Formats: sequence, structure tokens, C-alpha cells
Amino acid sequence: MDPATDVPPYVARPLTLLPFRAVMLAPNRVGDPASARALARPYRDVAARLTSWIDQGRATADTSPAVYLHEYTSGGLTVRGLVGALGMSARATTLSERAVWPHEAIHPEQAGELADRMFQMDLNPAPILLVHHGDPGLRALIAGVSRTRPDWRYLDRTGQRQRIWAIRSADVLSRIEALLAGARCLLADGHHRYAAYLRLQQEHPGTAWDAGLAMLVDQDDTPLFLGAIHRTLPGTTLTELVVAARTAGAEVSLRERHHALGALDSTHLVLTDGHAWHTVTPHGLDRVAAVSWLHDEVLSRLPHRAERVEHHHNVDDALAATSAASPAVLLPSPDFDQVRALVESGGLLPEKATSFQPKPSLGVLMRPMTDA
Repeated sequence: MDPATDVPPYVARPLTLLPFRAVMLAPNRVGDPASARALARPYRDVAARLTSWIDQGRATADTSPAVYLHEYTSGGLTVRGLVGALGMSARATTLSERAVWPHEAIHPEQAGELADRMFQMDLNPAPILLVHHGDPGLRALIAGVSRTRPDWRYLDRTGQRQRIWAIRSADVLSRIEALLAGARCLLADGHHRYAAYLRLQQEHPGTAWDAGLAMLVDQDDTPLFLGAIHRTLPGTTLTELVVAARTAGAEVSLRERHHALGALDSTHLVLTDGHAWHTVTPHGLDRVAAVSWLHDEVLSRLPHRAERVEHHHNVDDALAATSAASPAVLLPSPDFDQVRALVESGGLLPEKATSFQPKPSLGVLMRPMTDA
């Protein structure tokens, strides 16, 4: 697939998270791969399938609309955020108006397929993930809610611990609305779903499609871990990568395996074919993300284009796919504030530049459009 180049429109401030009446899978089905498959083809049957599941006790529908505080714990990390229907109908025309900031481009055809799928399902099956530096007043409000008894609490099939509070008080919802009005959020996960939301809103204005399901996390409260996504490059050689990196002005040093892996940090990259190992020290990584430097300065200097770029969410997976015919580039973890500063100045990162973790299990909170 060719690199993503399309940038969807930007949602304008004020940022709004509207109440909705959630549908939730039963705890023993949240995160279950079989449930994920059941929320798939034929997509036009999903709405009826969910209704049947509610009748059978395999899912539940909340009694009335709410904005939800959702907290989940996975692998010792706890993430907490507000889940609501993100208003999508207002479009920003200037940088200062933008409420939601994507950090990478998308493939229009993929976004179109997702939009068609959601329309057939009549459902937002999972929230996109937004991250911001929250207002202290909003943080205090959320902390107060989290000290009360949750409406739902359970351990799901993946081992994630879920706690959910339904916020229905008109006064509290009004305070949340006021505290979110000026928020500027980084789109952490769900770029193609975000673009699909925008397409559905444009095609069906004045309907429930004017909003899309989103979870807003305060990086100053329960931060998500921001990890690197490593690359392997079939059809390229390690020698070609080393030459390209040196031509780009980086210092490249041959190292032993353990020394190279030990040097992987905010100022170094690692190149390897599984046998030889090189550390790469670019200049100016305080001003540009390592993944951007790789794509803009190194891959563009290869004597011929790589057959494809394969992505890996951890070092072990990348090394398992590494060979003389498919060398690896191991990248340092990006910095949240660096990414945010880049996008708020009008820039973008390459596709699959970041991995925000952990993500919530599928089926905790879904938004049916027939009762939104």
C-alpha cells in the first residue's frame, strides 16, 4: 500500500462530549475474540445481533444517556478517561480553532470502508482515543467521580480490570462541558475511524452521525505509554541503510548486539540485519521525531525504494522479522509533548509513528446510532 497522504478535516472548538446510551457486552464477553468476530460481517446484521444479545443477557443497554468515566487497568498501568459522543459537525479553518489534532495522514479508501461498515452496523463499536493536558478543574472533577462507587466493575476476558461510572447529573455534565470547551486534543488512536466519522457526518448531517464515540484521557492524570513502532524493510540491505544514514549526516557506529540495544534511546536509532548491529546518532532529534528523520532523510536516500515498510510494536517482533533481505530499523519511543508541539505547528508524523498503550478492550462501551 502506498504511504498515507490524505489529511481529514479538523474538528473545531469548542470540544464537546455528549451523553449517549451505551451498549456493553457482558463482562465475560468483553475482549473475547469471538465477540469481535460477531461484530463483523455481515455488518448489516450487527444491530439486530446486538438486540438479540441484550435479550439473551450477552449484552446490556444502559437505562438512559450519560457521559461515562471509564477506568481500565492492564499490565499494571491504569488509564482513566471520559467517554462520550464527540461533536463532529463544526470544522476548523485555522490552527487556533482546532480541537482535535491528528498526528498522521490516512488512506481515504480505508476510511471510506470503515464509514460504510459503521453505517451498515448502525453503531460506533469502539471509541477513538484522544489525549490532552487536562484542565486542573476537570481533573479534580474526575478524581471526585472516581472516588464514588462505580456503576460497573469487573475483570474481562483479557485480564483488563474495568471500572465505569455513568455521569448523568445535569450540573456535573454542564461543568464538564464548560471545562472541555477550550480543550486541544491529540488523536492518539483511531485516525481512520476519525476520518470515517467526519465522512458520515458530512453525508448525514442533522442525525446521530453528527457525533462519533471518543475517549478523552488526561496525560497528566493517568498517562498512556507512548511507544515506538519499529520498521523492517524488505528489499533493502543493511549496507544501503548505513550509507543513507551517513549521507544524511548521522554518526553511524558498528557495535555488538547488546551495546547497540542498550544505546536505543531518545538520541539513537539501531540498524541491523540480525548479524551486524549499528547505532545511529542523527543531529537535531531535539527538534524532530526520530521516525520523521528516518522517513525524510534516510529512506528518501536509498538507491531504490523499499518493497514495503513493515511495522512492529516491539523489538522482539521486529527482530523476528529481520534478515539480510529485510533489515530492521529500531526506533526510540517518541515524546508526547514533542509530538503535540509538532502537530500544533501544522506538521504530521509518518504513518504508524506512535503506539499509545494500553488500549481498552473491545465491547466495554459501544454507541448504537438508533438510540444515540
